[in-house]
Amino acid sequence: MINMHTIIYTKNARKDLRSLESHVAKRILRKLNFYILQNDPLKCAKALKNHSLGHYRYRVGDYRVLFDISRDGTITILIILKIKHRKDIYLA
Repeated sequence: MINMHTIIYTKNARKDLRSLESHVAKRILRKLNFYILQNDPLKCAKALKNHSLGHYRYRVGDYRVLFDISRDGTITILIILKIKHRKDIYLA
C-alpha cells in the first residue's frame, strides 16, 4: 500500500519562505519534499511540547519548519505553519 502525502503552506509560512534568501528557501523546499516522500513523514520530525506553535518540527540546518498533521483516510497532509531561523522560531 502506498501512502499519499500532501504539503499545504499557510499564508504565514509562504511569507516566511519568501523572506529567506533564495538558496536557503530552495534547500528547505528540497528537504520538505524529501521528508514527504518517506513512508512516514513523522519519522524525521520532532514532537513539540508547546502545541500553541504547532505539533511537530523539522530541522533544516539552522532553520526550523513548524507544522501540524492531518490524516484523511490514506492521505497524510502536512500543514506548514512557520519557517524561521532557530533563534526566532519559538518566540511568540
